[in-house]
Amino acid sequence: MSPAPAPSPATPPAAPPPAPAVSPVLEADDRERLLHGSHHAPHSVLGAHPVPGGVVFRALRPYARSVTVLAGDLRAELQNDGDGFFSGLLPLTEVPAYRLLVAYDDATVETEDAYRFLPTLGDLDLHLIGEGRHEELWTVLGAHPRVHQGVSGTGFSVWAPNARGVRVAGSFNFWDGTGFPMRSLGSTGVWELFVPGVGEGELYKFDITRPDGSHTLRADPMARRTEVPPATSSIVDASHYEWGDEEWLARRAEIPVHQAPFSVYEIHLPSWRPGLTYRQLADQLPAYVSDLGFTHVELMPVAEHPFGGSWGYQVTGFYAPTARLGTPDDFKYLVDALHRAGIGVLMDWVPAHFPRDDWALAEFDGRPLYEHEDPLRAAHPDWGTLEFDFGRREVRNFLVANAVYWCEEFHIDGLRVDAVASMLYLDYSREPGQWTPNERGGRENLDAVAFLQEMNATVYRRSPGVVTVAEESTAWDGVTRATDQPGPSGFGGLGFGLKWNMGWMHDSLDYMSHEPVHRRYHHHEMTFSMVYAYSENYVLPISHDEVVHGKRSLVSKMPGDWWQQRAGLRAYLAFMWAHPGKQLLFMGQEFAQGAEWSETHGPDWWLLDPAYGAEADHRGVRDLVRDLNAVYRATPALWQLDTDPAGFQWVVGDAAEDNVFAFLRHDAAGSPLLCVSNLSPVVRHDYLLGVPDDVLAWHETLNTDASAYGGSGVAGPAPVKPEPQGRHGRPATVRLTLPPLATIWLRPA
Repeated sequence: MSPAPAPSPATPPAAPPPAPAVSPVLEADDRERLLHGSHHAPHSVLGAHPVPGGVVFRALRPYARSVTVLAGDLRAELQNDGDGFFSGLLPLTEVPAYRLLVAYDDATVETEDAYRFLPTLGDLDLHLIGEGRHEELWTVLGAHPRVHQGVSGTGFSVWAPNARGVRVAGSFNFWDGTGFPMRSLGSTGVWELFVPGVGEGELYKFDITRPDGSHTLRADPMARRTEVPPATSSIVDASHYEWGDEEWLARRAEIPVHQAPFSVYEIHLPSWRPGLTYRQLADQLPAYVSDLGFTHVELMPVAEHPFGGSWGYQVTGFYAPTARLGTPDDFKYLVDALHRAGIGVLMDWVPAHFPRDDWALAEFDGRPLYEHEDPLRAAHPDWGTLEFDFGRREVRNFLVANAVYWCEEFHIDGLRVDAVASMLYLDYSREPGQWTPNERGGRENLDAVAFLQEMNATVYRRSPGVVTVAEESTAWDGVTRATDQPGPSGFGGLGFGLKWNMGWMHDSLDYMSHEPVHRRYHHHEMTFSMVYAYSENYVLPISHDEVVHGKRSLVSKMPGDWWQQRAGLRAYLAFMWAHPGKQLLFMGQEFAQGAEWSETHGPDWWLLDPAYGAEADHRGVRDLVRDLNAVYRATPALWQLDTDPAGFQWVVGDAAEDNVFAFLRHDAAGSPLLCVSNLSPVVRHDYLLGVPDDVLAWHETLNTDASAYGGSGVAGPAPVKPEPQGRHGRPATVRLTLPPLATIWLRPA
């Protein structure tokens, strides 16, 4: 046999053909969407990307003559593809660190490429935003100067889930956002772009492509600084303020507000001293408020709004202090100055509605977004505004985080929440057929209830010592009850700390507006408040709403001649300060200004000029307010048990024929203060009132008829010793001289 043939050597497999080089030129669809502003993922096509054959570079630079890639020693000019697009395929194995050299007709700029950066928002941020539970929303949305991947610039982000695309336009790109398309971050509805080289002070807006393909240029809902109205741009901003109120914040939560003295001076900032900035106000306002003895100020308007001559209740910049008076850091300086003077700071907060301005929140991304999609639920029937959709988790997050923002970033001590009733009722100012019942068949806005509960619970959890105050004008049950304590209606409490007592305000002002001879028929209007005084934690508000639009100033509401008007005002203020509940007084009323508030010239300060001879008139009323606050703060009986029935007892509440009211206030130790108001213009001698028998003598600690206040100087014996005969259900009696149109306070001598 012949041997088998040797096997032939194996043939090596053929090498695969090289992959065809990728064309760097963008496809027509991507070009069209980028130029139209409707591309969801510009980073996927712009910038540098590894591809077969190397690394492709693409840039969108409208109006540029050329774009050159700079990477170490590499210098490669990209091909001009027209319409502002430039591209090139470079034979590199990986994406290098690179910059772009962009040549225009009149300048050449070397810059970073915005489309080489990772998102500035993390996965946790996006998760919390998607759930509507990002309590520090302002730290991730909006415009944030930062160093990102070693490069200085600003991260822009905005929530616009209905948009087909979003671009950034601003002073840094000549208001042409074509070259600055943002990317969509998944299903959150958030759009994001880091723009290198953009820093503080730059103006910007978002160029949003609506679902129908049209464009709208919008201010940033999260902008922390704005232009001075009527200009409407947002401003890139970062805070550099160093606070000096550590001592204030450390002791702010020592005593619950409802058990502490709380006397509020309400201020319309732009008109308190017209023309003053935040920092100039800080030089004057703390000293004035401290001198008068108020414990807190309530500032309005704070958040940015279009019409300067208003209360600021149509907010367009929920995260921006109004630029009319300075920068956000300037506003912090004012708050800090008040704190260092020992004065708490409340601000008006307006989460109920917003205006229809086409550069702000209304149909922000082309469809109802912040407002309810149902037109009947969205349009506010009274104010021509739009109501927030409290059932949408992102909208609720926007507002809850806003409340936290003011407390944490600006050290605000309290939020007075405007128009709560308009939020709570589906039929508020609506006729039958203009509203739809809730799922229980009732008229309560369940979404608004849940929002207010979440807001209050979040603020109180995160900011100890802060108080929320509801301006709620109905008998809603449990406004100041804890959110985890259900009431008769089946709802939990709303969780506010305090509530404006609108009933007391309306009733008492109506009583005081009548001539004394007719007041006997309205006596119950001064006593009815005690029927419900302990149903909520109350503030007695004589606010801005009561001194405008033809309602007249507080002193002008009083009947009689000028002397009687001032006397009635003084007596009323002392009655108010002694009544259970905290106090609030609008500026100008502390010195009996006769004119209504004017946004142009503010309070009539000239009335206090000694040259005017005002000592016995306006200065006397102001001196009374100072003494009211001084005695009030030094007398726990007037505030310690404000929300406890044990702190109040009528002595005589039915003396309608005399126009007299007398009651006792007690502190936690039982120490009393006797308040007696004679709201008739006659002196009442030997007026007998029943008192406890454990007080040896009573001392008149305040008399609104004192000559120093402009009164007639009628006073009784001092001290007043009780007589052993019982009266009004008490074992002893005091014999008093009651001055005309006056209130007196007496304490144990």
